Amino acid sequence: MKDLFGQALLDYQNGQFSEDIITSTNISDEDDLPISYLFRDYKNMPKLEQKALKLAKGTILDVGCGAGSHSLYLQEKGLSVKAIDISKGAIEVARHRGVLNTEVKHILDETDTFDTVLLLMNGTGIFQELSQVSKYLKHLKSLLNLNGQILIDSSDIKYMYEDDDGGFWIDTNANYYGELDYFLSYKGKKEVPMKWLYLDFDTLKLACETVGLHCELVLEGEHFDYLARLY
Repeated sequence: MKDLFGQALLDYQNGQFSEDIITSTNISDEDDLPISYLFRDYKNMPKLEQKALKLAKGTILDVGCGAGSHSLYLQEKGLSVKAIDISKGAIEVARHRGVLNTEVKHILDETDTFDTVLLLMNGTGIFQELSQVSKYLKHLKSLLNLNGQILIDSSDIKYMYEDDDGGFWIDTNANYYGELDYFLSYKGKKEVPMKWLYLDFDTLKLACETVGLHCELVLEGEHFDYLARLY
């Protein structure tokens, strides 16, 4: 990976912003991802994220922390937070903004235990493919202290396959419809494409049951998105 995401965050942090990140998937056209949005404060976060932050308790792991906005809010509330991300640039920015405990690390390499594990901004994305969900859930479960919880959000993107007649053109012989190829570019450079998973709630709940996790729906958003609590 070229870490174009991290470079974009660093440019914004250092006052060198000139253009936003451009994203697309194999089923959607190019779209701007405003870098300023990744530096938002609590009042500008979606209700799902606000709810998750309110439910966070004890020692917290912020997975895929990005610029550290969630971690900073929790720190200000007096909570102990560890923020991890695979992007070196993101971790550098989070650290510069004041996140006290940060580390460049993949979630599967994490071994500490926590009272709350946060996976926000489509947290199921890091699972990549439906076939890997159980592996990730088992590992996340191993990171929980007694009475610990996982707060995770995602979206059911079935609506993206709807035709004008209200039917769906999902290929039943293809992979799960939430498995996408995700493309990112910044300042004319293209990142290595990656797998990204949007998981509907019922599929998440079923996957949780197979690894001994309870899964409850906490809140539904305005556009097929939801927040779930696993414990």
